[in-house]
Amino acid sequence: MMQTDLVLQLSLAGIALGLFEGVRPGPLLTMVVRETLTGGWSAGARAASAPIFTDGPLILISVLLSGWVADQPSLMFTISMLGACFLLWFGIDCFRIEPPDSDIGQQEVTGSFSRGVITNLLNPNVYVFWFLIGGPLMASAADEEPVAPVAYALSFLVTIIIVKMVIALIFDRTRGSMSPRVYKIALEICGLGMIGFSAGFIYQAYELFPEAF
Repeated sequence: MMQTDLVLQLSLAGIALGLFEGVRPGPLLTMVVRETLTGGWSAGARAASAPIFTDGPLILISVLLSGWVADQPSLMFTISMLGACFLLWFGIDCFRIEPPDSDIGQQEVTGSFSRGVITNLLNPNVYVFWFLIGGPLMASAADEEPVAPVAYALSFLVTIIIVKMVIALIFDRTRGSMSPRVYKIALEICGLGMIGFSAGFIYQAYELFPEAF
């Protein structure tokens, strides 16, 4: 019988992390802003949909490996600690980085979708996220409920795309006049959320320690 509570928990975790990663500035978000300011919302939306093709294979690999990783306590401990470190770094970074620069769209940019895909493929954070952050979350639930990792992956993917499309719409409507302070506050909220997830990963590693060593 499917454990709906666990599926719901992983889905909510996917939505939360998708929200954090969607708002957090990076190469793909910069490309989304560029495309929006040069080609309108449709161009920005096409760039924002890149994770469907770039993250898809990584999600599949992570889901397939999650069951095996769950049976390796020492590996789970190591990955959880690394994931916690990266989430902590991402969270702290949200308090230091600047919002996307609206001036980056002054030069013409073409091939919105293909540029978005290439940008995300060359972004190392994508690989770090799925193998060190998404992986442990899915592995922790894989043995109890095989559907939960899939629910997490899909909810994350859908959320990050929607968030970036909404940001593209905001930049299209305001043409970059959105208050930097408002964006900064959103980033800081996301930073606190990521630090909270980091604490959860550390606790998971703490529980795994007796089995791993």
